[in-house]
Amino acid sequence: MGEPIIALENISKRYDQHDAVNQLSLTISKGEIFGLLGPNGAGKTTTILMMLGLSEPTSGSVRVCGIDSTHNPIEVKRRVGYLPDDVGFYQHMTGMENLLYTAVLNGISRKDAEQRAYELLGKVNLLEAAHKKAGKYSRGMRQRLGLADVLMKNPDVIILDEPTLGIDPEGVRDFLALIKELNEKEKLTVLLSSHHLHQVQQICDRVGIFVDGKLLALGNVASLAKQLFLEDTFVIHVSASPVSKELVDKLRSIPAVHQVDRVDNELDIYCDQDVTATISKIVVESGSSLFYISRKDFGLDEIYHRYFEGRELNGSR
Repeated sequence: MGEPIIALENISKRYDQHDAVNQLSLTISKGEIFGLLGPNGAGKTTTILMMLGLSEPTSGSVRVCGIDSTHNPIEVKRRVGYLPDDVGFYQHMTGMENLLYTAVLNGISRKDAEQRAYELLGKVNLLEAAHKKAGKYSRGMRQRLGLADVLMKNPDVIILDEPTLGIDPEGVRDFLALIKELNEKEKLTVLLSSHHLHQVQQICDRVGIFVDGKLLALGNVASLAKQLFLEDTFVIHVSASPVSKELVDKLRSIPAVHQVDRVDNELDIYCDQDVTATISKIVVESGSSLFYISRKDFGLDEIYHRYFEGRELNGSR
């Protein structure tokens, strides 16, 4: 893990009798794409506002780029680019004019601003619409212009709060690919808040599952699967014939295998390591014909829903 660029320590945010965020501790490393995943109302936006110094925590500390967000919010805003779920622009101004206005607010010279604006409009595929009124932009175009806008001041971190809401599937793919490219080429740190599992899984290095103001789980998809599914990190599906009791017993004797379920000539083998090659060898050496073998890795969808299932079970006790 690299140098922390965002550090939250036991932060809480309380409104009346409701904890919007409850004792959250989290560090995000420089150059990382981190996904804050959770349903609407989980506390993701409240957490982001505290990072930006736009809301004060009831307790705990927030540091972004080494700066205390609560006591020095202006300095944090100089170093961080923030893209909300529905970014606003001056509709009567062109995309280029909006970017140049942002540059003025950040003290960037006209010459440097024009050069950077053209460069960024090219990166977000809006050069052809540079001189079109922002009021005529589609939702997807506004989000891409928003990304160019937050990059104008060359931030160390960009925070994206539900950035793909209302964008068509092709636009979402392009937007996520652009984020990944910026991260890889410019080593930009990205915090992506979303309730769309597949989008987070596509580009994030690590994921935090956030529910009711609490961080329930943290890690990459593989480590989350290992934490959650314990012995059953992999499921290997086999189709073979014949499937004898002796073959099933041999498969059960593999050290990494914890369970073998059989329906006719189909087997589901649950294990904590990828033993696909060993299984194939045993099936063939037993004299059976191997028709099909595949490995299933648990994705973020299964992980996310298993956490909710566990939460509901715990809550019912």
